[in-house]
Amino acid sequence: MSDSLTLTAPAKLNLFLHITGRRPDGYHELQTLFQLLDWGDTLQFTHNTSGRITLDDGGLDCPQEDNLVVRAARALQSGRLGVDIRLQKRIPVGGGLGGGSSDCGATLLALNRLWDLGLAQEELLAIGAGLGADVPVFVAGRTAWAEGIGERLTPVEMPALWYLVVVPQIHVSTGKVFSHPQLTRNSAPIKMAAFFDGHSRNDTQPVVRDLYPEVDNALKLLDKFGEARLTGTGACVFTSFEHEADARAAREQLPRGTESILARGINVSPALPNPTD
Repeated sequence: MSDSLTLTAPAKLNLFLHITGRRPDGYHELQTLFQLLDWGDTLQFTHNTSGRITLDDGGLDCPQEDNLVVRAARALQSGRLGVDIRLQKRIPVGGGLGGGSSDCGATLLALNRLWDLGLAQEELLAIGAGLGADVPVFVAGRTAWAEGIGERLTPVEMPALWYLVVVPQIHVSTGKVFSHPQLTRNSAPIKMAAFFDGHSRNDTQPVVRDLYPEVDNALKLLDKFGEARLTGTGACVFTSFEHEADARAAREQLPRGTESILARGINVSPALPNPTD
């Protein structure tokens, strides 16, 4: 059994998001394409035998018992297995980049190895799904087409595009967006070929840009360089480039003080035991 392990928890983009229906339990049926990025949070795990789970999160405004990292550790814990976790947070909270879910997925992957649990991926996926709808994609660790509530995943090989992401300084309420009366909830399901032919959108984008002027402004900023799109329910927006130099040139043209992220799309998560891309 190893004493410590350090993993990168990658951010994600929703390259599109169609809401195709609503289930009796209130969850929305959707289609999306989760694109993993070569940029994210860093988590360091150190094994202890005291049964204690601690998290140094750098002062996040979230009770530790509610943090998905702690909840993931508790879901796997048995006996006197314990762990001290240090989280270096880079992914903005509430930005639609999957930070909490990715940290949760990385924790499940890390502790399965650190504690020598020997759980199969299917078991980890089931545990992840119980913690959050976006967690399974980070446990599976592949850029993927997703359906259902996001748990039915099909790996997709995407080109290594560069993404410029603008980070508005607001927190978008997912609940407020999904309960909005003007939200489109009846998009017809599409095939992957339709996405690659350009027939897709983010169904939450009109609602979010109407509710949050900062998001509207960010979309207008990025539209100068290519089609700008909201990721998830926001607040972050992005556009893509084939070449790093073009993405960097666009970033330099953003107004002074604009918070942004430049990252490359990857197909395999660095949090997997033997990642290759």
